[in-house]
Amino acid sequence: MNILSFFIYCAIVTFTPGPTNVVILSTVHNSGVKKAMEYTFGATIAFGILLSISATLNVALVTVLPTIMPAMKVIGGLYIAYLAVQIFRIKSSKQVANHSLTSTFMAGFLMQFINPKVVLFTLTVIPSFVLPYYTSSLMLAMYVLCITLIGFLAFITWILFGSIFKDFLQKHQKATNIVMALFLLYSAVMVSGVL
Repeated sequence: MNILSFFIYCAIVTFTPGPTNVVILSTVHNSGVKKAMEYTFGATIAFGILLSISATLNVALVTVLPTIMPAMKVIGGLYIAYLAVQIFRIKSSKQVANHSLTSTFMAGFLMQFINPKVVLFTLTVIPSFVLPYYTSSLMLAMYVLCITLIGFLAFITWILFGSIFKDFLQKHQKATNIVMALFLLYSAVMVSGVL
């Protein structure tokens, strides 16, 4: 397993602006850290549940149809490349923020199930990075916990440094997007098995 590609992919997808992170940033500024933490706990639990569901479904698929793994790796690589293009094209993180969203545990929980970035990430990270090397329940559980922790750390980072990130992203939006997109393209190539 290319552990560097795995961590780069997880970090970029979870730390870069997306609906959940932008809502957290908005919540910090409009409702304070306590409400942002409440929202974050809901988002983290849902993230872990989605990862667990993905691991379970993918193990069943790999056990029943082991020949689909190469295709899943290519699909995962293509999706990661798609994310790189999307990050490169982001104009402003303000476009995603919606101050009318409620900042509750349940809002954070439900957001993960309707957030395409999270759903697609949880469906690709396990088959692309973990299943080609590990299929035991213990190893899958460890990776689900590891990825959930990375997601939680990303959410906490957006809370703690929200205003700094907001200012930085507004000042250096294009440069940040280019760097993140290049890291994602590297991960896409490594996952797809092209090299």
